[in-house]
Amino acid sequence: MLEKLLPNMRVNSVYDIDLEELAARGVKGIITDLDNTLVGAKEPLATPELVKWLDKLKAAGFRVVILSNNNSLRVSSFAAPLQVPFLHKARKPIAKSFRRALNMLGLKPEETVMIGDQMLTDVLGGNRMGLYTILVTPIAPLDEGFTTLINRRIERIALSRLRKRGLWYEEETHR
Repeated sequence: MLEKLLPNMRVNSVYDIDLEELAARGVKGIITDLDNTLVGAKEPLATPELVKWLDKLKAAGFRVVILSNNNSLRVSSFAAPLQVPFLHKARKPIAKSFRRALNMLGLKPEETVMIGDQMLTDVLGGNRMGLYTILVTPIAPLDEGFTTLINRRIERIALSRLRKRGLWYEEETHR
């Protein structure tokens, strides 16, 4: 079970993801979390840097969908100006929301990556669906809600066990 929490790749931010490497792997689509993955949880809109990154994704031919556990108002007010499709109240890590995101993209799991900042929602859900998972360092971990704070405590316990089993190292990894 602990292995399902291991991402295929760890990066500091979405800007550190090698898009050419993803394309070489046959990736055509990206499912991404919103809060603390693309912007801080309290940031209402995309930063200019993020807008540029999303434009770069689209120019490279990647299809993108935002998959968030947050409410409709939060996700729609962020995604609509960017013209990025989204699913809100996704209840990650349940498979149904990931299947819906894949259907929106019109892609198979092996053609899609999941990018997120939480092991218990983004990575677990993505791994269970057979997606290539990328874990980013949370942008603003001090601004997280109650449920996320509980998840972070569980993640710390899981990380401790993964380290003891030799499955987690502090440097960035790809598997």
